[in-house]
Amino acid sequence: MLIVRKVMTHETRTNDRFFFFFSNFPIVSSLKLSTMATELNPKNFPVLSYVLDRLPSFTAKSSSSSDVDPPPSKSDPSSSSNHSIEIVTQMPHLAHPDVLASMTNAIADVAQTRSVLRTLGPRPDHETVDKARARLREIDASLSESFEEIALSPNDIDVAEKEQKRREAVDQEKTWYNSILKLNELHESYEKLLKEAEERLVRIYESAEKNAAAVAEEEAAVVEVNEEVVSILQQAAENPLDRVDLSGRKLKLLPEAFGKIQGLLVLNLYNNQLEAIPDSIAGLQNLLELDVSTNFLETLPDSIGLLSKLKILNVSCNKLTTLPDSICHCGSLVVLDASYNNLTYLPTNIGFELVKVEKLLIHLNKIRSLPTSIGEMRSLRYLDAHFNELNGLPNSFGLLTNLEYLNLSSNFSDLQDLPASFGDLISLQELDLSNNQIHSLPDAFGTLVNLTKLNLDQNPLVVPPEEVVKQGVGAVKMYMGKRWVSMLEEEEKMANMKDEMDQTNTDWLTRTTSKLKTYVTEVSEYLGSNSPRDPYLDQQL
Repeated sequence: MLIVRKVMTHETRTNDRFFFFFSNFPIVSSLKLSTMATELNPKNFPVLSYVLDRLPSFTAKSSSSSDVDPPPSKSDPSSSSNHSIEIVTQMPHLAHPDVLASMTNAIADVAQTRSVLRTLGPRPDHETVDKARARLREIDASLSESFEEIALSPNDIDVAEKEQKRREAVDQEKTWYNSILKLNELHESYEKLLKEAEERLVRIYESAEKNAAAVAEEEAAVVEVNEEVVSILQQAAENPLDRVDLSGRKLKLLPEAFGKIQGLLVLNLYNNQLEAIPDSIAGLQNLLELDVSTNFLETLPDSIGLLSKLKILNVSCNKLTTLPDSICHCGSLVVLDASYNNLTYLPTNIGFELVKVEKLLIHLNKIRSLPTSIGEMRSLRYLDAHFNELNGLPNSFGLLTNLEYLNLSSNFSDLQDLPASFGDLISLQELDLSNNQIHSLPDAFGTLVNLTKLNLDQNPLVVPPEEVVKQGVGAVKMYMGKRWVSMLEEEEKMANMKDEMDQTNTDWLTRTTSKLKTYVTEVSEYLGSNSPRDPYLDQQL
């Protein structure tokens, strides 16, 4: 391939230089040139020939060119037009503009090299190449003999000048023979390039063929799904259905008529291509389970709030940015999975109305904070909120006294503190706080007596210290428990001291008040008596 690149830098060479060579060197005037190697045999390179024939730069040749091809004959089975018809019949996707464009880009090196070879001329045949190599050996041998003769000649004075002239003459002749060898090497490299290019084009075609087959299969699947949907609706009109499973059907649209299947209890639309759920879904008043996960939903209809009997709702793996406020009216919900979406918050009143929810999955969203009403979900046992942007928890969080599993991991730099009420989660058994920025656990953490699994990895913890954390959940609870007891004792001590001070102040105030009352009484009695008044006492008063 290096030869190809080097020769391609000399595109100004023409056949005239080779003709000049043959006319000036009769020794090789009888050497033969093979046919133009740049003209591909469609049998050996069917795809490559087809693509190159489609390129205007190669199909429209100058009439002055020495290698002009005759126009293809209609009767010639090997003609370009016949070849194109035959290969397109065998490989129909070749005619597709996108496929042809990809193939054209893939053979840019072939096209460029072919252009150079058209300028340099045809490939020398095998006999010509062998004679050129033999002639080069003869030249080298005769040059050595000439130098010896010149050096041994007694009459020659300027030996160096004669040697230089002889060398120049020989070099000029060797240049032409070397050109033949270089041109042959270039054509050899070109043949390798053709083989590689044909293989590339075949791979491109096979890929395009697979893609076309996939598209055709998808279109057929859509038709099949539509037929299945129609069949389900017809069946529901005749006999009540309590379960419909349309998962993995590439369904892009759910007909409004589905809202009329009154007795439906379970509707599975998992792994489709739905972009919307029709408002008519409100007609499924007996629905208990609804799975619309792994679709393209960006919103949920407000009418979903009318599914008052719904117990399980899975809307995970969609493109939801919000949940409608009306979802709070689904008061029978026990499981709500809204993970893998783009949620930034939860409805404000979600905790006040969804009081029966036991499992809440909101991980892998962008939620910044949980609403205060979350504390009203007293039935909540399982909460997964990892991989969000939580910057804290509301103080009402401690009201979740039935919570057994809590995952708050991977809120990264956002989650730095936990509320003081965290110690009230008396039923908590598993807790994951890894990958956050928590410096200190809540003081009452030691009161989590049922906690058996704890993950505090990747936190800059100071309380408890790292050596305690490494010892496991038992050591952490013991450390935090002792710390909590010490704080309570300190608070009690401070309270006692305050009581003593308050009692001392009370006694002093009582004594002072008693004396004051006695003094006032004596003065009052004095002023109210008929006894002679003491001038000195009056003056003091």
